[in-house]
Amino acid sequence: MLQILATGGTIAGETDLASGSRRYQAGVRTVERLLDNVPELTRVASIRAEQVMALDSKDMHPSDWIRLRGAIRRAEADPAISGIVVLHGTDTLEETAWYLHLTTSGRTPLVLTGAMHPADHPEADGPANLLAAAQLAAATAAQGKGVLIVLHGQIHGARMLSKVRTTGLDAFGSSGAWQQARPAGQFAHLDTPALPPVAILPGYAGAPPELIESCLATGHRGLVLALTGHGSVPATWLPALRQARHQGVAILRASRCTGPVIRNANADDDGEGWLTAGDLPPPKARIALMLALAAGWSHDRMALELPTL
Repeated sequence: MLQILATGGTIAGETDLASGSRRYQAGVRTVERLLDNVPELTRVASIRAEQVMALDSKDMHPSDWIRLRGAIRRAEADPAISGIVVLHGTDTLEETAWYLHLTTSGRTPLVLTGAMHPADHPEADGPANLLAAAQLAAATAAQGKGVLIVLHGQIHGARMLSKVRTTGLDAFGSSGAWQQARPAGQFAHLDTPALPPVAILPGYAGAPPELIESCLATGHRGLVLALTGHGSVPATWLPALRQARHQGVAILRASRCTGPVIRNANADDDGEGWLTAGDLPPPKARIALMLALAAGWSHDRMALELPTL
């Protein structure tokens, strides 16, 4: 039996007629209506469905990740469930997939999918994506891979996934073959009602240090710096960053470019007490840092392990 967990998104969206059909509202259709449009599912496996939430994924919050993980844990604990499919909006799908990759056990195949067109679009891609995700979740090929994603006939691993285009059915890409994916689950045993606040601060020409000061004033426990080039820290940020470290805030250097940020290359990370992201993009580095802080990892452990997650 497969468990389908719906969270809303474009796959459950409908056209907003008041906008002249130029826009749509996400998360309108229930999971039962979505399943009715894919009768072929009954030939894949028995299906059980749950509407966990009904969000536009741009509004997804870390508390929603925790809620979704709870539903996944309940499904994993049921011996009748052999695979899990999560329906999700595409805007933050890569973030939710990465969070689940780090916080679920990997014992049960877990596949995420969504859609670029709303459900009432004449060329809706949701039904085909849902069917493909169910077929993968029921297949032995999905076992031992951690969280996988199926969109537009392509399979991706959560570690390598990113949304690379704003439009088009081929909006997602990944940096490696999904067959090489492996379960992570470093935080699968973490039980927490909330995750500590961590902000992403963009590096750009003239970026003001007040960005940092504002985060300190609002109680953030970590800052991910989405910096230029090889994680280049603006000189004007240094006093504020040193104040942040003095207050116990974790600072993690990442880059807005593709490619690794290497420890102590282009910055004195050891001397400043900074962390580095390796090749994790800023949104995924943020999630990793949130979980590490919630788990009580030491600074030394974070410095060693975060870039290799």
